[in-house]
Amino acid sequence: MKKLGIIGYGWLGSRIAEYFSLQYNIFATTTTPAKADMMKKKGYFPTLAGFGENADPGQTEWEPAKDLDAIIIAIPFSGLRNPDVSMVGKRINLLKFLGDYKGQIIFTSSTGVYPNTEKEFTEDDLPACETESERFILEKFPQTNILRLGGLMGDERLLKNFRCSNPEQLVNYIHYTDICRVIDIMLKNKIGSKVYNLVAPVHPNKEEVLRAQQGLPYSGCRADKGRIISSEKLIKELDFDFQYADPRYFHL
Repeated sequence: MKKLGIIGYGWLGSRIAEYFSLQYNIFATTTTPAKADMMKKKGYFPTLAGFGENADPGQTEWEPAKDLDAIIIAIPFSGLRNPDVSMVGKRINLLKFLGDYKGQIIFTSSTGVYPNTEKEFTEDDLPACETESERFILEKFPQTNILRLGGLMGDERLLKNFRCSNPEQLVNYIHYTDICRVIDIMLKNKIGSKVYNLVAPVHPNKEEVLRAQQGLPYSGCRADKGRIISSEKLIKELDFDFQYADPRYFHL
């Protein structure tokens, strides 16, 4: 059986692992022994590893990496949530951890790299080479695929379970199942060096999503403009059909 590496066994990484567990032996990193024990019970091969804010001169290469068919990086290295926290040391540690890996890499970035401007954004609006949070890995591993993910949703992560502000704001969400399906296509076709936005193609506003998840009707009007992230490039190049195209129905 092939071997898949997942750096970051968090909310998304754990779902990626489950999706691919029948196709691959799963090698994944976690920061806690308790979670490592849980992963072993699932038949995975865990490694205790963290990537602190400061560069670690003792950071070693990931020993299983040389035998992995592909690696998915599923933890943030952008600093978008807290721009006051430097990501330089964390990124240096990741690059050391990967060593001189030559295989397929998929790096989960974020649509947060785009400005908060009312327009439709495509990948051409912001090349990865001009984006600090993506350029750092491409400079050493040019084969890396960049997936710019919208707001992660699915299972318990539904808008009705969060405090909702700006109800008229158009959403750019993605269901984790479609993330896994895109990764599956990329792995099977050995795709490399691509940058894709990965966002559900329907963009209702928050109130529409919230009321749909609460089983309530919506009688308002959707804004005719807003900040929209386009997935057209991914749809066309991968011939991809979203299983969860409309965030109003992510709960079904």
